[in-house]
Amino acid sequence: MKISKPLSIALSILIALVVLTGSIAVPLLCRTFYYAHIGPMRLEAYGLSRAEIETAYDEMMDFCLGGREDFSAGVLTFSRSGADHFSDVRELFLLDLRVLKVALAVLLAALIICKIKNVRPHRFLNRGPGFWAAAGLGTSFLAVGGLAALDFDRAFVIFHSIFFPGKDNWIFDWQTDPIILFLPQDFFRNCALLILILLLVWCAALIVSDQWVGRRKR
Repeated sequence: MKISKPLSIALSILIALVVLTGSIAVPLLCRTFYYAHIGPMRLEAYGLSRAEIETAYDEMMDFCLGGREDFSAGVLTFSRSGADHFSDVRELFLLDLRVLKVALAVLLAALIICKIKNVRPHRFLNRGPGFWAAAGLGTSFLAVGGLAALDFDRAFVIFHSIFFPGKDNWIFDWQTDPIILFLPQDFFRNCALLILILLLVWCAALIVSDQWVGRRKR
């Protein structure tokens, strides 16, 4: 049985990438999460029926996830600037999904090769790659989540300044881009909470798994 330190580091990075991008992908792909907000957030008060709101959201997400080439939002009008922002969003969404697919494929391939060649990752401080991936991600996102909880409005602005540097087309005017009325900031806050909860659940599962493996080895 061969023990590899580089393998342990590589697996930690791959596991962290899968957990992070997978957690982000859930609110992107699970449209019922948005639909569940339509009633509680009283979105129909802006003049569209529930079916029209769902259609607008579906067409917007189809574009952002690469399902269509031209931006559309159902019966809602939009400005060139608004469409350009969703083009920027599309790049981020597709990047997340690509990283998830590649990291998952490489992780599975690495595990299969290790099984065939009888190689195991080194356990730093008697902890495996899953533990270190979870510890790094969990600590980082608990800190980020705590800071965001103190002032989500400011965190929202900082997020956009980081991921859309030098641009202000994410600041919508509802009169030219009424889609923003149906994407309230509270919805984005709930998306962030969902991502954080999923990520922490996965991190907890990885830590518990690592402890179980460690006890079995002892």
